[in-house]
Amino acid sequence: MFEWMAWTTPVAVFFTCIVLMLIGMTVWEIRSPTTLRKGFLPMATTRGDRLFIGLLLAAYINLVFVGAAEWMAELMSLEQEPSVWISFVISMFALVLVMRKG
Repeated sequence: MFEWMAWTTPVAVFFTCIVLMLIGMTVWEIRSPTTLRKGFLPMATTRGDRLFIGLLLAAYINLVFVGAAEWMAELMSLEQEPSVWISFVISMFALVLVMRKG
């Protein structure tokens, strides 16, 4: 059923991080209800809103990286495509940025 999915270590780590974030945010919300806050995003958001926006951003960063990996390898004359760990680190940095400053 899941033969089409490339279940590699980075993919498993990415989804594990998402699940752990959702569990952590649920516990945090129960212990300390959130309030609206205005950051660099063009609207007032709660922690949950920023998590959702950050997860979407992280997913898009990873999809773009995977889609452009062959092109990047050609452009930089690499023997193989760049590691997906690069996109994982970039996407987690973007998620943290949205959560803290969004």
